[in-house]
Amino acid sequence: MHTEDAAPARTTTQAVAPGALACVDAQVRELCARYAQRLPFHGWHHVSFVRAKAVQFARVNGAEASVVETAALVHDVNYLVRRNSAAAAGEGLRLDVLARAGVRADTARWIDEIVVEAEMANRGPDISVEAQALSDADTLFKALPVTPVMLSHRYLAENGITLRELADKIVGEQQAAHDEGYYFYNPEAAAAYSRWASTNLLLWQHIRESLDDHDVAELLDAVTALGIIGVPPA
Repeated sequence: MHTEDAAPARTTTQAVAPGALACVDAQVRELCARYAQRLPFHGWHHVSFVRAKAVQFARVNGAEASVVETAALVHDVNYLVRRNSAAAAGEGLRLDVLARAGVRADTARWIDEIVVEAEMANRGPDISVEAQALSDADTLFKALPVTPVMLSHRYLAENGITLRELADKIVGEQQAAHDEGYYFYNPEAAAAYSRWASTNLLLWQHIRESLDDHDVAELLDAVTALGIIGVPPA
């Protein structure tokens, strides 16, 4: 686990109180329910999975678990602000949710920093232990063998992008982290899930290659035209 150059830990006085955490939970659940049609990929099913795993990883790596759990709850609110956006786009909504819950302003700002730091497109080998815990949980969701089978078409529909754009995004953002050894920061997570990550990345590399075949492209257009899978046209 890459922690030697990570950002220094904050004090425990910046922990999120149980009542505030419960209020954040209630707000995010309500947002996910109200906008369920807009969040077929990043809905409560995603948030709750990332939250549970992030807390597990935080308890192992010594991160402030209440802060990590809160960050996991609000890490994808940017998708309610703008489709196909970066985590930073959710700053205003994220800070509003935290303020309404009574989270201290300095802790709320820290949580926002963790969310941006943990994002796949931003992270490097040496990030804070809080960002590591959140990143490992979110990355695991991406690497699950069931995700490309059951959920990728939901990501396409939610964000209005093509299969090629998604394949380019996954390989472009994730391959370097995988090759350089920080796809997962937690050693146990790396040992347990790196095979899944490798298989997933190889699959998306092959998807990119297949889309260069004219007949495959025509097949995809035909399937899309049937309206069986809600994806934008290629």
